[in-house]
Amino acid sequence: MTAPKIIISGSGIAGSVFAFWLLRAYKNAQITIVERAPSLRLTGASEDIRSSAGIQFIEKNGEPIATFFATGRTDYQSITSEFEIFRVALAKIFIKPILSRVKIIFDDTVESYTNHDDEVTVTFANNRDTQKYDLLVAADGLSSRVRGMMFGGDPRDHIHHEGVHIAYFTMKEDLLDEDRLAKWYNATKGRVIFLRPDPNPTGRTSALLMNVTTQSDFEAKSYEKLLKETYKDARWQAHKVLQSMRESDDFYCSLFGQASPKLCDGGVVLLGDAGYATPGIGTSVDITGCYVLAGGLLDHPDDYDAALKRYEQLMLPFVRSQQGDDTVMQMLNPQTSWGLGVRNAVLRLVTGTKLDRLVMATAAKLGFTDKKLTLPDYQWPDVPT
Repeated sequence: MTAPKIIISGSGIAGSVFAFWLLRAYKNAQITIVERAPSLRLTGASEDIRSSAGIQFIEKNGEPIATFFATGRTDYQSITSEFEIFRVALAKIFIKPILSRVKIIFDDTVESYTNHDDEVTVTFANNRDTQKYDLLVAADGLSSRVRGMMFGGDPRDHIHHEGVHIAYFTMKEDLLDEDRLAKWYNATKGRVIFLRPDPNPTGRTSALLMNVTTQSDFEAKSYEKLLKETYKDARWQAHKVLQSMRESDDFYCSLFGQASPKLCDGGVVLLGDAGYATPGIGTSVDITGCYVLAGGLLDHPDDYDAALKRYEQLMLPFVRSQQGDDTVMQMLNPQTSWGLGVRNAVLRLVTGTKLDRLVMATAAKLGFTDKKLTLPDYQWPDVPT
């Protein structure tokens, strides 16, 4: 069997995990990763996979409304998981062992591609060079340029926007005072400040700002300005959080959205958020997709059409079972003071009567929790010792 020559657009979770598994399937695979950033973010302190002890919804003065503790179980969990790891740390785990075995092109993107019978020609944006590959794997996120080329038009035309924008960043200060409970504060107009303990032992806080908006066209810098204006009259720790946002070096913003109606076009395949963004559980689904795609290429050596068809057959039904609508998000983050009052009353009732544990346990027994994909038993080559 011939080792594949593959280009991956994007070095995030999907790109890194797929490269890892492809090299497990074909140790001599020729992998090129094209990354728009100037470098990989591989530095940082040791990581800890322990999550927060739970989530506490709080009032504008910091007083608790309701607390949902992590269950500590694998069969069902509460709205916070006991077992989590940060995205950057996860990408680092997969990409570092294979850095010497892949070629990475920084400060560049895929400008265009052309499908042929048995190959894909790819032109790069900056150096205008054209190269031939067996496959082009688009792992360039929800606003994937490659997906835009596949379907035609702007990449955002193929996203079902759920009306929620999110921003993640890390604060150097521990605003939780070593509390292991994550804190969820709502202001009116669908605004959220969510703080959780960072696993870094130096005492940091990870922050998430979320607001419901119809604006879908934004860049990171303009979105920082939008957040500053949007949250200027919010209470609790809003002032400190906004100050830390301006000082952060890892600001990331995105929207809650879902895509897409198909995953393959000739020798081009969508992977991760580029093909099936699933807000809230996207990383888990991304990893599954990487495993299935690499496994399909292993099962169908020299038959890329069959491998991609099998990948699409397995992933599309699974992804659709995971994707919901924005109803829960809208209910959790009301627009009005009256709506917040109703939501808070419901949260107090649910936690005060222990209904949260009962509902989750019953749902798990009846099969109403996350649907799982039965993975094929791929015959991975032995890893040399």
